[in-house]
Amino acid sequence: MTEPPATEPPATQPPAAEPIGPDRYDAHGHDGHDGHDGAATAVDRRGRPVAGDAIPPRTARRRQRGRGRGRGLKVVVVLLILALPFLAALGWFVYQLDPPGSPGHQVEVTIKPGWGVRTIADQLSRQHVIGSSLAFKIYAEVTGSRHFEAGNYSLNEHMGVRPSIDVLKRGPKLVLQTLALPPGLTIAQIADRVGRLPGRSSAAFLQVAQSGTVRSRYEPEGTNSLEGLTAPDTYSFAPTDDETRILTTIVAHFDTEAAKVGLDTPPPGITPYQVVIVASLVQREAGVAEDRAPIAAVVYNRLKLGMPLQIDATLLYARGNADSAPTNADKLIQSPYNTYLNKGLPPTPIATVTPESLTAALHPAAVPYLYYVVIDKSGKSAFATTLAEHDKNVAEARSKGLL
Repeated sequence: MTEPPATEPPATQPPAAEPIGPDRYDAHGHDGHDGHDGAATAVDRRGRPVAGDAIPPRTARRRQRGRGRGRGLKVVVVLLILALPFLAALGWFVYQLDPPGSPGHQVEVTIKPGWGVRTIADQLSRQHVIGSSLAFKIYAEVTGSRHFEAGNYSLNEHMGVRPSIDVLKRGPKLVLQTLALPPGLTIAQIADRVGRLPGRSSAAFLQVAQSGTVRSRYEPEGTNSLEGLTAPDTYSFAPTDDETRILTTIVAHFDTEAAKVGLDTPPPGITPYQVVIVASLVQREAGVAEDRAPIAAVVYNRLKLGMPLQIDATLLYARGNADSAPTNADKLIQSPYNTYLNKGLPPTPIATVTPESLTAALHPAAVPYLYYVVIDKSGKSAFATTLAEHDKNVAEARSKGLL
């Protein structure tokens, strides 16, 4: 009997092929690509196929985070650029409030009555107490520091906005006294106003004014009258300022204002002092601003023709009382200021004058007028070249109840 053939041992099962990923190769050195058509098959880190050309999620997240960081950085840069002007302005403002370093020399600053924050800031800037009037105004507005008392203050150069406001809040060393001098006053009327200040005397003021110790640069030799040679304005004086100091101040102010409008170069044939006299007549006679230059022309035209000026304001000055209109009796007053009886200019000005009246006297209108009369309640005058024209204007003025 034959024996059956020996049973062959079962074939050993080969180990399962390791999944081929993007970083792995098979036994033949192939890199996970299909050998038939050459198309790549993308797999994830665990060897699982990924459809198409999709990017693994973790890589996509990394790229998104990168793009997000880039956009955020750009936003920060843009915001910084936009903020730079504000930061620069803030730094400038902080610097103006308290500048570094020690304050400079001490300066005396006078704040006059009626000055607001803007005027005070400009004055402090001119005297180098602060570096910027704008910073002063902003800080004063923000802190509610809008009212400061008039007077004299001791401050320092370059002390800054905040320290200077602190000093101003404490008040002045001395409370100033106000002297208001409107245009058209006589020296006697000025003396009366000075006498109303505490500790002052109108008589002492007049004595100084007539002594010749205080003089204007436009006052002729041999004349001690300061009539018309003081400037109308609102002044502030310390209690220690005496009558001489007050007079010196208002005369010096006149000289400064007169020089500004060109009093040193008067028209041909007339002196600076005579220009002031004409300006004083204009000041008292002109009811409105536009009449100044024509009235000055009437004065000069009459002087050239040798006609008496016949100006009512000179009668009132000669009478010593300007509270009422002149009368026919006033035209007979024996006085060098009576321009009805005397030809030419009066011997001195008859009132204080504004720069505008001085300008009119320096530059009269180019008109042939010889007469004028008030024709309107506003003070406007009607001008005429002939007496017949003037008579018509006078009749109209009387019909309106103006004369």
